[in-house]
Amino acid sequence: MKKIFGLLSIAILGGVFTLGGYKMLIEKPVVVETTSQPTLQTVKANYSPAMVSNTEALPTNFTEAAEKTVNAVVHVKNTAVRTQQDPYSFFFGGNGTRERKQVGTGSGVIISPDGYIVTNNHVIKDAVDIEITLNNRKKVKAELIGADESNDIALLKIDVDGALPNLPFGNSDNAKIGEWVLAVGNPYNLTSTVTAGIVSAKGRDLEGNGTNIDSFIQTDAAVNPGNSGGALVNTRGELIGINTAISSRTGSFIGYSFAVPSNIAKKIIDDLLEYGSVQEALIGFVPELKNQDEIKGVKIASIDSESGASKAGLREGDIITGVNNVEIRKFSDLKGQLKAKRPGELIDVTIDRDGEEMIKTVALTKRVVLPISSRLNTEFEDLNSKDKKKFNITGGAKIKRTANPIFKEFEVGEGYILTKVNGQKVNSAAEAVQVLDNNYNKRLILEMISPSGQLERFRY
Repeated sequence: MKKIFGLLSIAILGGVFTLGGYKMLIEKPVVVETTSQPTLQTVKANYSPAMVSNTEALPTNFTEAAEKTVNAVVHVKNTAVRTQQDPYSFFFGGNGTRERKQVGTGSGVIISPDGYIVTNNHVIKDAVDIEITLNNRKKVKAELIGADESNDIALLKIDVDGALPNLPFGNSDNAKIGEWVLAVGNPYNLTSTVTAGIVSAKGRDLEGNGTNIDSFIQTDAAVNPGNSGGALVNTRGELIGINTAISSRTGSFIGYSFAVPSNIAKKIIDDLLEYGSVQEALIGFVPELKNQDEIKGVKIASIDSESGASKAGLREGDIITGVNNVEIRKFSDLKGQLKAKRPGELIDVTIDRDGEEMIKTVALTKRVVLPISSRLNTEFEDLNSKDKKKFNITGGAKIKRTANPIFKEFEVGEGYILTKVNGQKVNSAAEAVQVLDNNYNKRLILEMISPSGQLERFRY
């Protein structure tokens, strides 16, 4: 038994020595390491890493905006009756004229679910019948609610069952040069045509002389005859303009098109609905249009003493450089801002006065259209009670402004009161213009009262 235990002890002891030798001489040691993710160091930088992209710069998908727009853009067909000379009617006992129907087409944009449609005035001018074709091919007659020829905007109304697809107005002041836009309309009677381009310019004056009232958005989206009255939308499907004109020698698109900004179109539509006519707002000054290319802004040449400009502290020589934080670089920029405003509104006008920038709050006044005599090239206004009392007269017509060279030669101008024409008394500005222009080819004897109260007579 002792012999067995001895052998077993020797075996166990030998195994221990053998295992220890293997661990020390043959097997490599295993080291367990615990690792942690190092914390990234935050560094403030004045640049954007190259791998971070501006999502607005990525290629734009126009499908959503196009889908919203095509259903709200309609085909407009107008029928006008024209009278023309008929050289053959004499042989058949006619009166020398004949009437014929003339059909024109264009586009329009549904702006409300109950069927109000905005289009260009030239699309429906002189129309005796207006037919609208919806995108679903349904045809319906339209009623003309109102139009403004100077801004080339008209408002139509159709009555249909159910709500119509329509476009929301966007803020055209927020449109940026280089921004993607879509033009949607019906060129050459091709319904629901969508073209894409960018905003090429803003505040564009088509005449290029600085005195035109136009303030168009210019785009290179293809627009052709029939697109007039259609929609110019941004990539969100918001209406930012009404396509109106193209610049072309051939009558077809050659690279530039022009749209009435949505802010102007919306204001005109609101005026037509509320007042029946457009309410034009004025700051109350005469601009200096000479050397406009050398001035960044609009220089004030003279100010109406009773205007909001005068009451706000604007002066002759001030340069208007902004309106409500919108930059004004030229006269058409300013006109575009004023067209979107109403009389009575307050605007913040930024001016440059001898190198010092300041902001004046101006109350806009209403533009009053005064009678103008084409014979004398002179604008008249009615007398107020103060004038009547001062000069002890009951009526007359006061000169508001004149471009008559003879009047200027004899220093006859603003403030002179016309009381008689060829011995005939005039009681109002409208009556004075009527009498003057009815005697267009006759010699005139004019009786006037000067601002100092002197009675003067002029042969004209």
